[in-house]
Amino acid sequence: MQFDRALDVLMESPSGARLEPRLREQFDRLVESIGSMEYIALEEGLGFVQSADDPTTIDALLAGSTFPSPSPETTAEVTSDLQATSHDIDIPMNARVLSSVELFKGKRKTYLEEALGRSIQYLPMIQRIFRTEGLPLDLSYIPLVESAFKTTALSRASAKGLWQFMRGTAIENGLQYNWYLDERSEAEESTIAAARYLKTLHGMFDDWPLALAAYNGGPGRVRRAMRRSGVDDFWTLSSSGRFLPRETRDYVPLILAAVVIAKNPGLYGLSIPEAPPPPPQTQVVTVPSAVDLRRVAEWSGASVDTIKALNPRVRRWMTPLRTENFALRVPDSTADAVRARVAEASPAELAPLNWHSVRKGETISAIARKLKVRRADLAEANYLAVRSRLAIGQKLMVPLAPKLLLAEGRDHPIAIVTSGSDAALPGTPGKSTPPTARSGATTSAIYRVKRGDTLGSIAQRHRTTVAALKRLNGLRSDAIHPGDRLTTSSPGADQEAAPVVYRVKRGDTLGSIAQRHRTTVVSLKRLNGLRSDAIHPGDRLTIS
Repeated sequence: MQFDRALDVLMESPSGARLEPRLREQFDRLVESIGSMEYIALEEGLGFVQSADDPTTIDALLAGSTFPSPSPETTAEVTSDLQATSHDIDIPMNARVLSSVELFKGKRKTYLEEALGRSIQYLPMIQRIFRTEGLPLDLSYIPLVESAFKTTALSRASAKGLWQFMRGTAIENGLQYNWYLDERSEAEESTIAAARYLKTLHGMFDDWPLALAAYNGGPGRVRRAMRRSGVDDFWTLSSSGRFLPRETRDYVPLILAAVVIAKNPGLYGLSIPEAPPPPPQTQVVTVPSAVDLRRVAEWSGASVDTIKALNPRVRRWMTPLRTENFALRVPDSTADAVRARVAEASPAELAPLNWHSVRKGETISAIARKLKVRRADLAEANYLAVRSRLAIGQKLMVPLAPKLLLAEGRDHPIAIVTSGSDAALPGTPGKSTPPTARSGATTSAIYRVKRGDTLGSIAQRHRTTVAALKRLNGLRSDAIHPGDRLTTSSPGADQEAAPVVYRVKRGDTLGSIAQRHRTTVVSLKRLNGLRSDAIHPGDRLTIS
């Protein structure tokens, strides 16, 4: 919005934005800045790519920590604390709990401080649900170890969310999971599921340490360990490395140590960061069909990251294809404006989609190979099994990202995309193949303005900018009217594909980068001449 205002000032200059040299320099600099920022946004968030996750800290806690011997000072602190502070689960004063307290006071102090800071916004909700379910409130601190209270935490084993549910366990406990949605990332819904699961585990073992061990390692593993050892006490069962894996043996004392410190952090030398600002007030807007979250961001004036953060269960950049009346949270002050835009928008305007019409003899696998998408993505996006039989003429939504092209003589790509039911895809009967970056075809396009369109919505739909549309069409204001014809891109020839380069962030792996960019680890290693899987923050990887 600030970019647009700046461009408006320049465009309204009496001599025009490009006639006076000094203004022309500022205009070009702004347009270049917009292009660079949009390129980064397009590279990282196009189409139906799954939203990025945070690497979970439980992997490092349980796999890489050396447990120090408890100091006399720590032993005295915990002894005094347990006498003065009430707990609703038993906290034994044994060496393993004390060692875990020592770990959190020392090497993992910063980790626990940050996790306690994040816990402030979730603990009232968790304790309300646990109180309603009759669960010990001490268990509300489990996410300190599981996820450090990050709703987007994802472990190496693909456990996710505050409570680090595996997919199967999440579904068993009432959470929704499919190609479009993952309720493990929803704080309240996942807490209700966690309460349900913890009650089930306690019902199996009638003992909280065993139930916690089962939460980490699975009830089947704990039962087998009990059967093999003939022991029904966690501390005895875990004293030997023969029956339970190290991760599960360490997990329970870590949870109990975190509970002890969380109730009196100052005693153990921890400083809790200031409470984060309260979450923004929101309202629910009901959308009648699939909607692109970037469209909602445009209508609300909020950033896409804000809309994503308010709707963490949405895995992609679009709400589910076949779900009617989907509840979407938006900032409170923008709800009426978003409702008005939703009411007047057609389904194609809500979510520009790519479609493929099935021809005789085509299978999901054949179509996926032809369109260069993952077979599982193509099937799941259309609510099909990978071996489902297709009918001639059946329409499949194809999870493609728009092509990034070099256009208008610039050194940054813009995106040209077809949308709605007229999307041109390879192999679609009666439709032409869209220009690709290597085709040498021109990219000029004309768009006819519809009711409800704005320059912002048209720019977003055609992967360009408001400034570029104004410049191409000689507009001096944002005013457009139904029936107007706008040039949305300028001709270009003999274009070459722009390489996509990704800068490695902390916590990235080749696997996570490959998944995010819909490629493979093998391809990444080949493109970048890598002989191992080792990468480091700041490295630049060629993706394609």
